[in-house]
Amino acid sequence: MKTGLAILLWAADPDAPGRLATPFAHASAAGAMEMPVEVYFSARAVLLLKPGVAEGLRASAYFDKTIAAWMQDALGHGARFFACSDALAAQGLTMAELMPAARHHGGAVQFVARAADPAWATLVF
Repeated sequence: MKTGLAILLWAADPDAPGRLATPFAHASAAGAMEMPVEVYFSARAVLLLKPGVAEGLRASAYFDKTIAAWMQDALGHGARFFACSDALAAQGLTMAELMPAARHHGGAVQFVARAADPAWATLVF
């Protein structure tokens, strides 16, 4: 039985906000089921962790909820956010510039460890 969920955000780019709500909806759902949830931000997804970025994004013009609100829902259900240090460097960001809830390093090694653990399910967005 799977007891945890690790989510990798790879193609979740702030320039394509229509793809951004779904990963956090899944994180919230798993958290509501009392599963531990880890969300790994890689590539350009790390930009979502910079204050002010997700607040200005919506997945749809017909739905007023911001991506920041989706992220807060996931955090409120116990999700933990991890930022890839290589992705941060590629985007010119430092850990100190991120929202406080996301100031944890976690990248390929940590995500692959979860993927190799039979107790954890993984999703990639």
